[in-house]
Amino acid sequence: MPAAPTYPRALDNAPIRRALISVSDKTGLVDTARALHELGVELISTGGTRAAIAAAGVPVKDVSELTGFPEMMDGRVKTLHPIVHGGLLGVRDAPEHAAAMVEHGIGGIDLLYVNLYPFEATVAAGADYDTAIENIDIGGPAMIRSAAKNHAYVCVATAPEDVAEVVAALKVEGTTPLALRKSLAARAYARTAAYDAAIAAWFVKMLGDETPARKTISGALVQAMRYGENPHQKGAFYRTGEARPGVATARVIQGKALGYNNVADADAAFELAAEFQEQPAVAIIKHANPCGVAVGESLELAYRRALQCDPVSAFGGVIAVNRPLDAAAARAMVEIFTEVVIAPGADEEAIAIFAAKKNLRLLLTDALPDPQAPGEVFRSVAGGFLVQGRDTSRITAADLKIVTQREPSFDEVKDMLFAFTIAKHVKSNAIVYAKDGQTAGIGAGQMNRRDSARIAAIRAREAAEMAGLPQSLAVGSACASEAFFPFADGLIEAVEAGATAVIQPGGSIRDAEVIAAADARGVAMAFTGVRVFRH
Repeated sequence: MPAAPTYPRALDNAPIRRALISVSDKTGLVDTARALHELGVELISTGGTRAAIAAAGVPVKDVSELTGFPEMMDGRVKTLHPIVHGGLLGVRDAPEHAAAMVEHGIGGIDLLYVNLYPFEATVAAGADYDTAIENIDIGGPAMIRSAAKNHAYVCVATAPEDVAEVVAALKVEGTTPLALRKSLAARAYARTAAYDAAIAAWFVKMLGDETPARKTISGALVQAMRYGENPHQKGAFYRTGEARPGVATARVIQGKALGYNNVADADAAFELAAEFQEQPAVAIIKHANPCGVAVGESLELAYRRALQCDPVSAFGGVIAVNRPLDAAAARAMVEIFTEVVIAPGADEEAIAIFAAKKNLRLLLTDALPDPQAPGEVFRSVAGGFLVQGRDTSRITAADLKIVTQREPSFDEVKDMLFAFTIAKHVKSNAIVYAKDGQTAGIGAGQMNRRDSARIAAIRAREAAEMAGLPQSLAVGSACASEAFFPFADGLIEAVEAGATAVIQPGGSIRDAEVIAAADARGVAMAFTGVRVFRH
């Protein structure tokens, strides 16, 4: 490790006499260049950036005039030169640095404005291997790191909004304050780190390496939140580069700023609603668990059926749908207090109806996430984090192994598959009763499966009572368990609640005991062979 030399203190307010600009995103480039020129800043640039500035009539030098070397190797080498990096790294008040700069004809570069080759966008567009490689920027990150290291004297900007702050400071003070340069340096290193993370992730994908020796995660700030899960916790929302329709990519049409819990629940709800493709579907989520899910001939009918399962818990919940919202569905949804509605679209009448509820957040995504698309899920632990693949499992009738004497009917199989799909999105231990494409009762997050079955049965009875129905919604339902029944007691609870068919993964050492209990009660049961825990 190099010893730290003794340098003069950083400049509280540093002048900008010369700027090097090299950008792939040319948003506002000409205006920026003109503003800097009018402030007396000499401009140096490269390739297409220099051409765009010159075409606007703003004086600009090519970087090759500084270095004495032309761009070469198809533009791979143009700024990797001591004249450039010396101009960025030279400590202005250090005598030995100043002497070296004079001796080698190195002029100081006081502002670097660089944004990088669009590697992330190139990959997202489906580019081939060679094209992706050519969009890995080398000179840009090297210059950014040099300028950021020397932020005591040099400003570094990596985005149009960054350079706008620099121009604004120059217009007011004629110099740049140290606090701004420190902030810009921090942003610059975050940008290069995110860029390298994207490249590393792409290589991992190309190599098919499921457990790389190092794993990096990066995100761009969407919003700072008033708090996290609770008011005493800090919270913020970041967007990764994953192009998956959902809360991170949604357009916020109206409503208060999203909170931490709103984002988590909206994500859970939308991922669940997207599981159902053939019919309009609605998922109502409260505290990361579904409290009602249903399909129907229309979104309005699906919503009313989902609401019937647990109208008490639905108050203040999050609603997700798998079809564009229409006016009938919107009118039904605004009948009770709802925090968030997330949908792939909405017509103008529906948007107008929601507009009457000023605090309700309406999010539109323009598409549905693919439940079977690969992806990763992260969870922090003390000193590290866990990574796993997204649960893309999908069970069909062909996957079921009927293990009881009685075969399930066609309708029971439909209900079993519907219930098991929902169980995949319920916190473990999970029990779901469902009938005719509607949840009847959901038991979530219990330490044993029997209690989950009991809670789901209570929900089904209470929902029937609130609707004025003569019997529990669970009567004649299918019961789904997201993991095997370790004992027969959970299955017996489900049968006593009214379930006539059961779907579960199987695999317990007591499977025979559970099957015998089902046979003794005339219940049909199927094994999926797939566990869908959600912790």
